[in-house]
Amino acid sequence: MRSNHVETSHSSQPYVHWFRHSAPYINAHRNKTMVLMFAGEAILDANFKNIIHDIALLHSLGIRLVLVYGARPQINTHLQQKGINSPFHGSHRITTRESLDCVIHAVGAIRLQIEALLSMGLANSPMHGARIDTVSGNFVTAKPYGIRDGIDFQLTGEIRNLDIEAMQQHLNHHNILLLGPIGYSTTGEIFNVLAEEVATKAAIALQADKLIFLGNQQGLMDEHGKLIRELSPQQLDQQIDKYRDSNPDIALYLHNAKHACLQGIHRVHLLSYHYDGALLEELFTRDGIGTMISDAHYEDIRMAQIDDVGGLMNLLRPLEQQGILVYRSRERLENEIEQFAVIERDGTILACAALYPIPTGSGETLQSAEIACVAVHPSYRKSNRGSQILHFLEQKAAQQGIAQLFVLTTRTAHWFIEHGFHTASVDDLPAARQAMYNFQRNSMVFKKLISSSPL
Repeated sequence: MRSNHVETSHSSQPYVHWFRHSAPYINAHRNKTMVLMFAGEAILDANFKNIIHDIALLHSLGIRLVLVYGARPQINTHLQQKGINSPFHGSHRITTRESLDCVIHAVGAIRLQIEALLSMGLANSPMHGARIDTVSGNFVTAKPYGIRDGIDFQLTGEIRNLDIEAMQQHLNHHNILLLGPIGYSTTGEIFNVLAEEVATKAAIALQADKLIFLGNQQGLMDEHGKLIRELSPQQLDQQIDKYRDSNPDIALYLHNAKHACLQGIHRVHLLSYHYDGALLEELFTRDGIGTMISDAHYEDIRMAQIDDVGGLMNLLRPLEQQGILVYRSRERLENEIEQFAVIERDGTILACAALYPIPTGSGETLQSAEIACVAVHPSYRKSNRGSQILHFLEQKAAQQGIAQLFVLTTRTAHWFIEHGFHTASVDDLPAARQAMYNFQRNSMVFKKLISSSPL
C-alpha cells in the first residue's frame, strides 16, 4: 500500500536522479543504429537474460539494433559429442565438411534461443508488453577463407558482401536484425565466418553510430589494473599486442575496433557480459562503465588554412586527372583557401569541400552559393566523411544567410540526391554562375533550399 505522505521538496530516490540525467542520452540515441556483438560465452552466462531485457529496453527507446552472436563454445560442444576434431589456426576454425553440420546446428539453436527470449511478454517481467520483431536471413554473402600459411581452411569463410538495402528496410520497420557467424555463397554453399567480422562489416556498411562488443572483461586495464575509459584507434596496436596471448578474444575485438574506427565508426565500446546493466550504464551515463574507442579527439572538421594547400593538392590531383573535378592550380587554391573546409587527422587531409558564394544579380531575391570540390581520401570513401563535411558547409551557408545551394557534377549525381539536392537546369543558376558555366564539361546541375540563420 502506498503511503499518503508526499515529499514535495526533493526526492531521495536514486533512480529519479538517474532518469532525469539520462534524458539527453535517450534523445541523442533515438533512431540511431547500433551494432551489438556478443560471443557464445555471453549466451551461456547467467546474466544473459538481463542483457536481453536491456536490449528490449533499447529497442523501446527507438534505437535501431543489429545483434550479432558468436557460437564457439556451442559448436565445440556439438563437435565433442560427435567426436569430431575441428582445430583452430589463429582466430579461425578449420571447418571441414564433417564439422559444418555441427556449426549449422549450434548457430541455428542459438538463433531460436535468442528469438524466444526476445518474445517473452510475461507479466511482472521487464519484457511485459514488449512487441519485438526479430529478423534473420541470408544477409551475409561469404567466400572461402582459402589457404593461409599452407593450411586449407575448407568451409571457413570471410565476408564478401552484405545485403545492406534489405537490412536497412527491416531496421526502418523497427525490426531487430539478428545475424550469426554464417555466410552463404552465390553457389549455395554455407561458410563458417567470424562473428566479429560480421559485426564490424555490418557497422561500417550501415554507417552505424556505435559498435559494441560484449566480452569477458569490463574493458581495457592499465598497468595498475585501473579501467582505461577512452582510447584512440592509434593507441590500439600496443593493446592488441598486450592481449594477443593473454586474451585473444579481446585482441580480436580490438583489431576489429581499429578497423571500424578507421572506416568512419566514431564510437566502439568494450563492455562485460558479466556485468548487469553494462549496456545501460555505458549508453546513458556520462562516464560509462567500459572502454570506449573514439577518434573524436584526433579528427577535426574546420575551415582550411594556407598550410593545408599541400594536403589539398594530394587529395584533389587524382580526381582532377580522372576528370571528376576541375583542375585547380596551387595559386588558385592559395587564393581560394578560405572557401574550403577540411577533415584533418594527424596532419592528413581526409576530406574537403568548398563553399563559393554567388553574387546576387538584379531581380534575384535569394542569396545563393555553390558547393564544389567535394573529395574524400580513397581509404575512407566508405565512411560518412563526405556527408559530414557537406553538412558542415550547409550549416556555414545558413549562418551566412544563404538560402539556396547549387552543385555541378558529372559523376556523383545520386550521392547529392541522397543528401537532399534536387535536379535543376543551367537556367536555374544565378546569372553570375550561368556566365561561367562550361558547356563542354556539360555538368549536371542540382539545387537545395536551406533555412538561413543570420550570424
